[in-house]
Amino acid sequence: MAFPERFSNLPEYAFPRLRGLLDHHVPGGDPLPMTIGEPRHSFPPFVAEVLADHLEGFGKYPPNEGTPELLAAIDGWLGRRYGVSPGAAGISVLNGTREGLFNAALALSPEEKRGRRPAVLMPNPFYQVYAVAALAAGAEPVFVPATAETGFLPDYAALPADLLDRVTVAYICSPANPQGAVAGRDYWADLLALAERHDFLIFADECYSEIYRDQPPPGGLEAVSHNKADPERVFVFHSLSKRSNLPGLRSGFVAGGVQGIARIRQLRNYAGAPLPLPLQRVAERVWADEDHVVENRRLYAEKFALADGILGGVAGYRSPDAGFFLWLPVADGEQAALRLWQETGVRVLPGAYLARDTDHGNPGRGYIRVALVASRDETARGLGLIRDCLYT
Repeated sequence: MAFPERFSNLPEYAFPRLRGLLDHHVPGGDPLPMTIGEPRHSFPPFVAEVLADHLEGFGKYPPNEGTPELLAAIDGWLGRRYGVSPGAAGISVLNGTREGLFNAALALSPEEKRGRRPAVLMPNPFYQVYAVAALAAGAEPVFVPATAETGFLPDYAALPADLLDRVTVAYICSPANPQGAVAGRDYWADLLALAERHDFLIFADECYSEIYRDQPPPGGLEAVSHNKADPERVFVFHSLSKRSNLPGLRSGFVAGGVQGIARIRQLRNYAGAPLPLPLQRVAERVWADEDHVVENRRLYAEKFALADGILGGVAGYRSPDAGFFLWLPVADGEQAALRLWQETGVRVLPGAYLARDTDHGNPGRGYIRVALVASRDETARGLGLIRDCLYT
């Protein structure tokens, strides 16, 4: 049997790869997972009540693009958070943002550009769905280093003009996973100008936007409004997974220009998985509530402070601006993760597993990613073990 070649060179996914590295070794202490970014803070207490009140909705087909009430709740949140209201026609509900980040490339990246194979830009390290989306759309994925030298954000403007002329989509993740860097207003202005000059779209993955230290990170729609850019130039992706500790709800959305959203909705009519109606009712209520988000941010702030106190003396330590990961420098990420597991039982992710090898090397090789999602006490224990094992 013949299989398609377009996905044949995908490396093993990060977490099966991690199991292959660690699981045949005995942990050196009580296992403490600090790998996956699965929030463990409490989700809003009203979720169960709203769900129970709308159970009959499981007996109905849900609207694919979202109920009018949910679209209005999302539009209201965007207005409060960013001062921009795209309206219901500029929003589509998603079954988690990974689906949207994938399908938007299929819906909006053309088959060729100027008679050549299109290119899709993405930061390196990156969320792995970006690369698969590019390949599925028939484009060349281009991995652009996001390192300390570039402020842990990709410097797309440094790419050759001939390559930029082939670009159809550029992914940007701000706050960045895994480094926690934030694209500021100047970065956004420069990126919008570059996209206008070379005529490509920007897909802004903003799933960590509500977990920040001091100032709320600016967003893509806000940048479009501030810079008076074409509203069809930027599409933003948001989720309740991190903001509201509801990864299992699978509720997200994409917002942007009306023409692009119409194309995304059309593709979802054929290939999308609508969010069940009771879950849409829950999401409607959650997007309208901000109190639980403030409390969630406070809990992460406590753990940021713990990390600063425990690891602040480590050479190269950088306290993240946002998100809930630490991007810790080590000589070799795989060796550090294996040593940490064998000596302490703490489980972290080698940075190379989140990046790709290129002609310039793998920008994640000298790092480990540590998720600050456990309780305050468990986080303190894990960070202390990391410090004592790797940095003393």
